[in-house]
Amino acid sequence: MIPEEIRPVRSALYLPASNDRAIAKARTLPCDAVILDLEDAVAPEMKVAARAASVAAFGAGGFGRRLRVLRVNGIDTEWGADDLAAAARLNIDAVIAPKVDGPADVARYHAALSGAAPAVKLWVMIETCLAVGHLQAIADCATTTRLGGFVMGTNDLALEMRAAAMPDRANMLPILSLSLAAARSRGLIALDGVCNDFSDLERFRAEAEQGLALGFDGKTLIHPAQIEPCNAVFSPTSDEVDQARSISAAFALPENAGKGAIRLDGRMVERLHLLEAQRVLAMVEAIGGQTP
Repeated sequence: MIPEEIRPVRSALYLPASNDRAIAKARTLPCDAVILDLEDAVAPEMKVAARAASVAAFGAGGFGRRLRVLRVNGIDTEWGADDLAAAARLNIDAVIAPKVDGPADVARYHAALSGAAPAVKLWVMIETCLAVGHLQAIADCATTTRLGGFVMGTNDLALEMRAAAMPDRANMLPILSLSLAAARSRGLIALDGVCNDFSDLERFRAEAEQGLALGFDGKTLIHPAQIEPCNAVFSPTSDEVDQARSISAAFALPENAGKGAIRLDGRMVERLHLLEAQRVLAMVEAIGGQTP
């Protein structure tokens, strides 16, 4: 079994839980995670039917190695409590909670999922200005709750901030970096926000590469066309794999046993680099040995 810390979450595809055909297709797509959405993607009059459809879809299974994730409506909405009660009974990997403002909200979602299997994680959307002011406090909830991930909600955040949509996301970079740092401090999964223009794959790839450079594990998607470039960007390159193998092999030599740093190919390599090399190799194994 792939350890949780290296389970790939390169591509997480949002799908309206009310769309049976899209869900059926998702079982064949190469995304790492399928997110059935009960919130933004579903009209109010379809919320109850969408919940029933998500229960049926996850009950039927067929998602293979893909992470199974449900995004519920906010806990204070008229649908939130029933969504969470349904989620607690499902055989899924994670529940996404929208518009979390601070630790108190995390605690409420955690309590609402008390009947869920211990392995079911809580991922929270970072998409409000209040959340930005409580990033570390939210991340710290991982020590006392089932919190397991941050998911960036850049669209809602930009709307609340009255921020312009910028192709290079320059106005979002400080928040993305701070969110990522908070998530990493508690070992959380961190997913970058969506790219709205699914017809412009060059722009998408540039945004994904930016997310990778910042340190995100992967990116949330709104269209199947984004999966392939997303997986390519967030997979280790051939050069990275070769370097990881070289570092791992060097530290495995008897003469390097117990050393904190060694000389390799004309440079100093420390044991922290060995840890990263091991992560890269584990990721390659987890994705089936494929590199771009």
